[in-house]
Amino acid sequence: MPNITLPDGSVRRFEQPVTVDEVAASIGAGLAKAALAGRVDGRLVDLSHRLDCDAELAIITDKMPEGLDIIRHSTAHLLAHAVKELFPDAQVTIGPVIENGFYYDFAYKRPFTPDDLEKIEQRMAELAKRDIPVVREVWARDRAVEFFKAQGEYYKAEIIASIPPEEDVSLYRQGDFIDLCRGPHVPSTAKLKVFKLMKVAGAYWRGDAKNEMLQRIYGTAWAKKDELDAYLHMLEEAEKRDHRKLGQQLDLFHFQDEAPGSVFWHPKGWRLFQRLISYMRDRQEAAGYVEINTPDVMDRGLWETSGHWQNYRQNMFTTQTEDERVFALKPMNCPGAVSMFAQGLKSYRDLPLRMAEFGKVHRYEPSGALHGLLRVRHFTQDDAHIFCTEEQMEQECKDVVALILDIYKDFGFDNVRIKLSTRPNNRIGTDETWDKLEGALAAALDHMGMAYELFPGEGAFYGPKLEFVLRDTIGRDWQCGTLQVDMNLPERFDITYVAEDNSRRRPVMLHRALFGSLERFTGILIEHYAGALPLWLAPQHAVVMNISEGQADYANKVAAQLRQAGFRVDADLRNEKINYKIREHSVHKLPYLLIVGEKEKAEGKVAVRARGGQDLGPMTLESLIGRWRREIEAKAGPV
Repeated sequence: MPNITLPDGSVRRFEQPVTVDEVAASIGAGLAKAALAGRVDGRLVDLSHRLDCDAELAIITDKMPEGLDIIRHSTAHLLAHAVKELFPDAQVTIGPVIENGFYYDFAYKRPFTPDDLEKIEQRMAELAKRDIPVVREVWARDRAVEFFKAQGEYYKAEIIASIPPEEDVSLYRQGDFIDLCRGPHVPSTAKLKVFKLMKVAGAYWRGDAKNEMLQRIYGTAWAKKDELDAYLHMLEEAEKRDHRKLGQQLDLFHFQDEAPGSVFWHPKGWRLFQRLISYMRDRQEAAGYVEINTPDVMDRGLWETSGHWQNYRQNMFTTQTEDERVFALKPMNCPGAVSMFAQGLKSYRDLPLRMAEFGKVHRYEPSGALHGLLRVRHFTQDDAHIFCTEEQMEQECKDVVALILDIYKDFGFDNVRIKLSTRPNNRIGTDETWDKLEGALAAALDHMGMAYELFPGEGAFYGPKLEFVLRDTIGRDWQCGTLQVDMNLPERFDITYVAEDNSRRRPVMLHRALFGSLERFTGILIEHYAGALPLWLAPQHAVVMNISEGQADYANKVAAQLRQAGFRVDADLRNEKINYKIREHSVHKLPYLLIVGEKEKAEGKVAVRARGGQDLGPMTLESLIGRWRREIEAKAGPV
């Protein structure tokens, strides 16, 4: 007689074993219709799962994140089912859920075409309408291997053969299609109504370039059609905002094969990049940071001491000199900061010591993973390392969190999620140390009244971390800033300070980045603003255009006066029609266009157009300069 405890604390008692869907039906017909799966004592299960003892149960619907993941995973199986019906010779491999959708990898004798995708999507819709039950079966491993071999599914057989022989395997059957999966899945294909296939790409079997190339079909699935429509609209907007296209259009940067994953900054782009550094430098100085700089190349022994050599070696660029010393381009700035702290005797009176560095780091990323400014091999971090006492640790965490959130507001990011990632399996340090560090981060957020999401096992190898996730203007999330607390590197490098009682104690080390990678943050900003950067960030504030040759000297004089006032302004004196010049400069998304004709010259004014074609009429330079200074001070768009 199982007693089932529901999320609201109520208990339902049953006279005999009961399935999850039967419990949902006992609660209400509406819930039974909406149910997709269940969570039993924290574990996701199918609706058909049988409860024969006391348990805690939550009914999973499409309104929950888990429900959407189940829909997407089930739709991946629906895709494989459709492919097998249309292309019986195709072999299925793996089909996981990814952000906003799913994919499935196939081995087939020829490339899938756009017409194929259309046919597959139509067949998926037909299979969904058939309302085919999705049923879990448990087989002996060897039976499953032989079954898939007999079906010609050698990739699937290889996956199953890697499972220990004594373990049974979980399969899901829908009609005559059977697939390997631990589940759970929707109870019927009729639950899968809103999906779209997106594209085909190449993918190596098991992600290894030495293996054969497969075809990966990507798709997206949602609970409701308006959610799919919103997602597709967001993708259209993202395409318009692609920073790689805008970077070329606005003449900001480029990439080339001779330096993969490294940015060639053009003058305007470099001006924007330096503006970010200047802004952060001012904020850090005001918050009590000192700026340092450490070498880009350091001996292997330093990285062995830090643990990076053992835990991060595959991502590091290394070199060996003629005297057989091995060096590495730094993938992170932390060991250099520890080395700075170790120079000279430190007292408790020196703490907290906040050291900031705009450090160049190099990390090997596979060629296929490189993506404009968003995924590079050579980038600049706005790193800082705070050395403090254990007693100061929580307050320093609070100050960092407050600084990060305040800075993001200046860039138009008001919607920020915080993730707390705790100890991973591959880590250094004792459980007692990790308890202290995780406790400090959680306590800082709790005392500030900040909501956060917990991500067990996703911390760095040397300490837990906070991650700050920004939502941009079209609803995409970007993980940017991080805060990590660390007592392990100070231990490994044997650094100490003199405490008030003259004893030697180890400092706590906080690793902090706000933008993260400045290159990546620049790419995010370009897409967030669709290239129309606010005046305070724009690499060029305005251009002065003359209508005819008679105003050339006056246009030059206006541009010079505005530059003298601290603004980035050029003059366009070409012998072209004014409408042509306006159209051309509008493409470059300049915040302001300034036009001078005979009337403006006679009155000592300029005709002002704000971005977007807004005509502000004639203004004196004094009025214009005042407007711009107010706009920059407010860190806003045109006012």
